[in-house]
Amino acid sequence: MARKQSDYLAGLLADDEPPVIPAPVADVIPDAAPASVPSPAAASPVAPPAPAPERRERLRGTTLLGRESALARVASGEVRQVTQLLLDPARVRIWPGNARSYAHLTEEGCRELIDSIIAEGGQKVPAVVRRVEGDPDYDYEVIAGTRRHWSISWLRAHSYPDMVFVAQVAVLDDEAAFRLADLENRARKDVSDLERARNYAAALRSHYDNHLTRMAERLKLSKGWLSKMLKVAALPDTVIAAFASPADVQLKPAYTLAQALDDKSAAPAILAKAKAMAREQKSRQEQGLGPWSAADVVRQLLDAPRLAGAGGSGERPWVWTTPHGRPALSIQSANRQGVTIRLHAGSGADADELADALRRALAHLEAQGRGLQR
Repeated sequence: MARKQSDYLAGLLADDEPPVIPAPVADVIPDAAPASVPSPAAASPVAPPAPAPERRERLRGTTLLGRESALARVASGEVRQVTQLLLDPARVRIWPGNARSYAHLTEEGCRELIDSIIAEGGQKVPAVVRRVEGDPDYDYEVIAGTRRHWSISWLRAHSYPDMVFVAQVAVLDDEAAFRLADLENRARKDVSDLERARNYAAALRSHYDNHLTRMAERLKLSKGWLSKMLKVAALPDTVIAAFASPADVQLKPAYTLAQALDDKSAAPAILAKAKAMAREQKSRQEQGLGPWSAADVVRQLLDAPRLAGAGGSGERPWVWTTPHGRPALSIQSANRQGVTIRLHAGSGADADELADALRRALAHLEAQGRGLQR
């Protein structure tokens, strides 16, 4: 993480209320919770030497004064108490307002974090949670720390049953919770642009009454950049399905696609091409072929209106496949400048078969009136 997670919370609430300052252990009254687990640090294997009687009395007085002082500061609002608990992750749910998709987390994606937790003997950076009321299955919900929750849950199910979920309990409304989760996710590369964009779109409606300027100010983001993210969030699922994975949808090219869809004359061809590419992606997966890259998808979708205007349909390209069902040759484009033919690697077709396929492709174009001009 670029910054300590505890700094995120302090910075987030700086405009709204006094900063969160964790008090020393001796000055904090732990918040009782049925889901908490006794800390392993509570029983130290080596006891410190006992102080002399007069020094012990002096230390006792100092401790009592320090505790009274800390309690007075908490009561006055100068210091807001933060309670850190060791929790059973099964009693903690994920707040749905977070951009990260919990269902898409995997062992491979969390491997580095899992290894770090094992090496350090437990989770060192606490998550941020808030209390849940009225749900018999859960006591808390995660605001920041979704990957930590998943990793601890995975470890408990795979030979580390004593692992506990370390969390700080915070009092946050939904808007403050969203800002905190957003700050943490900005430092994460595995949260895709599309996930963040759709998370922003939902938050704009839920927390900011569709006031873009206010949302940008609260998140300390550029209004123009936020506007682009919201534009990408509006991409239809038909277009998203053309990509091998939603994670391939990146802000800059996706924004260009969203702008192209604003053209009512171009949108039908783009949507038709997207449906065709979604079928092609599925077919390639079934045949064990590599998917179309994100750049290929964007290029073909943006080219669809031009090809349709030149006499093409914008639909699935003409493809010749081998007897084994593998694509070997396809028509990528046909216009006044010429015809673009693609020969697919790994098809297994020999030179004679490809030459025959080329003749068939040219005949197909002639039949549609899109043959090479002589």
